[in-house]
Amino acid sequence: MRIPRIVLAAPASGAGKTSIATGLLAALRARGLAVSPHKVGPDYIDPGYHALAAGRTGRNLDPWLVGERRIMPLFLHGALTPRRADVAVIEGVMGLFDGHATRAGFGSTAHVATLLAAPVVLVVDARSAGRSVAATVHGFRSFDQAVRIGGVVFNQVGTERHAEILRAAMAEIGMPVLGILGRRDSLVTPSRHLGLVPAAERAAPARAAVAELADAVGAGLDLDALLALAATAPDLPAEPWDPRADAAEVPEPAVPAPPAAGPPGPCGRSPVVAVAGGPAFTFGYAETPELLAAAGAEVARFDPTVDEALPDGTSALVIGGGFPQVHAGALAANAALRARVRAFAATGAPVAAECAGLLYLSRALDGEPMCGVLGDVTAAMTPRLTLGYREAVAVTDSVLAARGTLARGHEFHRTVAIPPAGGAAGGPPRGTAPAWTWRDAAGDEVTEGFVRGGIHASYLHTHWAGLPGTAARFVAAAHAAQANGAVRAAG
Repeated sequence: MRIPRIVLAAPASGAGKTSIATGLLAALRARGLAVSPHKVGPDYIDPGYHALAAGRTGRNLDPWLVGERRIMPLFLHGALTPRRADVAVIEGVMGLFDGHATRAGFGSTAHVATLLAAPVVLVVDARSAGRSVAATVHGFRSFDQAVRIGGVVFNQVGTERHAEILRAAMAEIGMPVLGILGRRDSLVTPSRHLGLVPAAERAAPARAAVAELADAVGAGLDLDALLALAATAPDLPAEPWDPRADAAEVPEPAVPAPPAAGPPGPCGRSPVVAVAGGPAFTFGYAETPELLAAAGAEVARFDPTVDEALPDGTSALVIGGGFPQVHAGALAANAALRARVRAFAATGAPVAAECAGLLYLSRALDGEPMCGVLGDVTAAMTPRLTLGYREAVAVTDSVLAARGTLARGHEFHRTVAIPPAGGAAGGPPRGTAPAWTWRDAAGDEVTEGFVRGGIHASYLHTHWAGLPGTAARFVAAAHAAQANGAVRAAG
């Protein structure tokens, strides 16, 4: 199957990949093209800007989270949903060859570009560079012959004379220059402790920034040359990822089957899985609701900062990542919903809470009252960033995984979950079991997360497309909860 595609990469972080990718998506869309946006790695924030620019969902491509064999099918699924894209733009992560810390190049932009046989456009920050960029670009081109660098875009170029020097340097090594972008101090996307402020939190300013990026990229890049390069990508010998097949796949290694579904709810209605959204919960992979729907659920969105009740008929909750610490006041003020979540969780119905969701389920976050469904666990901001990929094993049977299930995920937070006085850091309170265990960089065992009744709460971000059977297991638990009158009453 042929989908024209290019990968935007850079020698290092900070070169302007996100701004250029976002502007390119919007500029191509303005031409009337259907553009499919993708992001290498686990990042949740950049795909939000991609989606705003492209007018369709931004999707992640991470070999660590989903496995190498799923990258091509997931890419094709994204490029064909909701309709076939004319071109796909894939934004890289960090430097071109930077990947998993202990597995050279694994999960890097180069790795994904190779898996997709996609040509690479190297974005180079030329702020303090002249002819020497030829050595940089030549080195990147020759470092791995499996990676095809089809051209460069220079960012932060000072003057036309500067641009001439850069073009001459590329002519010396026979590398096409596909764009020149000058310095634009007005184009600043706000950042905070975990990166860019999510697009969903900026609304009108985010849309204005995307429009300005589209103008800048449309004027500074050779869109025709970029489209021609994208068209050189060969056919991909794979079928698109199918959430229906993936939702029913048996986990590896083999683990006990998901719990049997209970009888249908009222009028045979599919179980309703309520998924948290709004400004406090912006982190989530596009495939999660698709998997839930494929497993037989009805997905309903709600915003814990303003909605005072769960969606009608809720049988299960998914509360993903985001920035609840930034919106703690609004979450705390919505006492009606916090009480309903607490009552709902007390019925034993399935609740999957990931990172920000864990904070929301705690008793308090930075002193602000939260839902209080994890005993006396509280949470607070810290100056320390916890970041990295994890290879975890489920310690306890839960609505997400059977004990012994292997899972790959990542952590990305500056908060800490504090157990009751006298407990070990991160340890579970009474009536609660740990969710995961893994080895840290020093080889020491880490036990993390909380399983309590139907609740699975953890800092570990996972991609359900890389955890086959998870959606089916969770929806089966929702079916069982749907038949429980106490759940309907709690909702």
